[in-house]
Amino acid sequence: MGSLGPFEIALIFLVILLVFGAKRIPEIARGLGKGIREFKSATKDISNEFNVDNNPNRIQPPAPPAQPPAPRATADPVQQTRDSDSG
Repeated sequence: MGSLGPFEIALIFLVILLVFGAKRIPEIARGLGKGIREFKSATKDISNEFNVDNNPNRIQPPAPPAQPPAPRATADPVQQTRDSDSG
């Protein structure tokens, strides 16, 4: 019921030919083809954007190495006690 046979397709083509005329059919076909190409291109671009965001095999850039903590400027408590005992 949902499929079209060769007779139905020929009948549809004949009606289109009668409505639009033989000269306008190539223009309509070009416009339809251009629209389909643009639609496919847009869907491909959108699909690529989603694939890039969700690609688990994508290589992540390495994190920068962590800087070691800077040494403290406090004096050694043992050295301070020796200095205070000798004076």
